[in-house]
Amino acid sequence: MSERHGLDRRRLLTSAALGGATIVGASALGGLDADAAFAAPMPSLDPAVSASVFVDGRVAQIRRGVLDVVEADGTHKLIQLTNATSIWKLETVTAEAIEAGDGLYARGVEMPDGSVAADAVWVNIVNLYVTIRGIERSRLHLSHGRNAVVGNIVAKRTTASFRGGALTSDLSQLRIGHHAQVLGAWRPADDSVDIARISVGH
Repeated sequence: MSERHGLDRRRLLTSAALGGATIVGASALGGLDADAAFAAPMPSLDPAVSASVFVDGRVAQIRRGVLDVVEADGTHKLIQLTNATSIWKLETVTAEAIEAGDGLYARGVEMPDGSVAADAVWVNIVNLYVTIRGIERSRLHLSHGRNAVVGNIVAKRTTASFRGGALTSDLSQLRIGHHAQVLGAWRPADDSVDIARISVGH
């Protein structure tokens, strides 16, 4: 497995968007929301739970609840989904929402055969620092470095935070030229991003 650590492990999906161990429950290894994917790993408070491991890559194949994931270095890793696995794809979803070609970031416990029993899986999650270049009713035109990105506004799902304030569904304070952080889910079909949250002035 790659020796990458910390936040660097979570950058793979951002770049993709632009070009006999214990089976644990979700609460054992940490949070499940989108922010948890980018948080520093926390040790389990349960001494019976092994240290968590992380896998990121693209889903090559899906068979009976087992995901064959190809990591950035070409290594294949098998991810076992269990009835305790929480799956995020802009919202909490079931395993049926995962498709071949999706980007994936998973946290879990390594099994004796080298596979990972996942307690949490984030599908196509991206964390982008952008500048707003255009605003439409249902989407934002963003720049991320030299890349243009379309950010889809998803009804009843997209929220915003301004200057550290509470999350709101009111996006009327967004302005062209604002620098912002976007947390969302990449759409492989058209390379756009469904926005879970956009934060301005943090």
